[in-house]
Amino acid sequence: MADEVPEASLQNIVDQTSLKWIFVGGKGGVGKTTTSSCLGVLLAAHREKVLIVSTDPAHNLSDAFCQKFTREPTLVNGFSNLYVMEIDSTSIADGSESLTNLGNEDSASMKSFMSELATSVPGIDEAMSFAELMKQVQNMDYSIIVFDTAPTGHTLRLLGFPTTLETAFQKIMDLKNKFGGMFSQFSSLLGGALPSEDSIMGKIEQTREVIQMVNQQFQDNDRTTFVCVCIPEFLSLYETERLVQELTKYGIDVHNIVVNQVLFVENGSECGKCQARQRMQQKYIDQIYDLYEDFHVVEMPLLNEEVRGSSALKSFSQHFITPYGDEDAEMST
Repeated sequence: MADEVPEASLQNIVDQTSLKWIFVGGKGGVGKTTTSSCLGVLLAAHREKVLIVSTDPAHNLSDAFCQKFTREPTLVNGFSNLYVMEIDSTSIADGSESLTNLGNEDSASMKSFMSELATSVPGIDEAMSFAELMKQVQNMDYSIIVFDTAPTGHTLRLLGFPTTLETAFQKIMDLKNKFGGMFSQFSSLLGGALPSEDSIMGKIEQTREVIQMVNQQFQDNDRTTFVCVCIPEFLSLYETERLVQELTKYGIDVHNIVVNQVLFVENGSECGKCQARQRMQQKYIDQIYDLYEDFHVVEMPLLNEEVRGSSALKSFSQHFITPYGDEDAEMST
């Protein structure tokens, strides 16, 4: 029945006041940053304090808002409650600020040991870097946080970090139980040159607690959702299907898809290429509706100009609530 078809709008996200985390992701070049920015703008009108975080090494939020952002939350010009931060890509990409800095800054032995640990457990350094990021934003007083993520592969690795860490921590605990006494004896023989077992395990356990909490929230549909972004082309549709399947495997809620760069050809247009392009796009849009019949699918128009700056983002964001073209229909009735 028609009334069972999900609304072609992201109003459901705005209305879900329990949400704390929103991830926006998809294939590269499909408009994730514009979508993240518009979502942040919409939410700022309904939430007390909103933060948009870029974990994409390309960092396009500064370009989107025409304002320079850094790793520290910065208030967006023209807003009183919308902030943006762009995380240094090395913090997530290579973990350069994670394990080696878990110890006291003056403890070279701790840093050296943690560095060795990072080398011996593949993926743990990158994952613990993500844990430090999550601990940082978790402690901030934002009512909702929007993540502008990197292309699909990086995003899925990021979302899989809680599982990676749990596996790594179990290995570490097994080693502790097996070699704990030997570690202490070896350290004493070296005059205490190695960090204490309690110091190491204390730091690791703190990070583990953060990741467990974050993982629970990521798998809580009331707290977390993922917005998939695509364009009406084969490769993008293929990537979206892969993303939805993986998110479902991780237990992360996903029920919204934004289709960007949709060509709306004016009636009576004699542009043959435009009409051919529209037919091609419509084929993939129809497939999206068939595949995701229980999703909110929002079609966003391809405009004649870039969507840049707060004013343009505010205007464009309204299409997330009222589908493009419906405004004119409402005005004529």
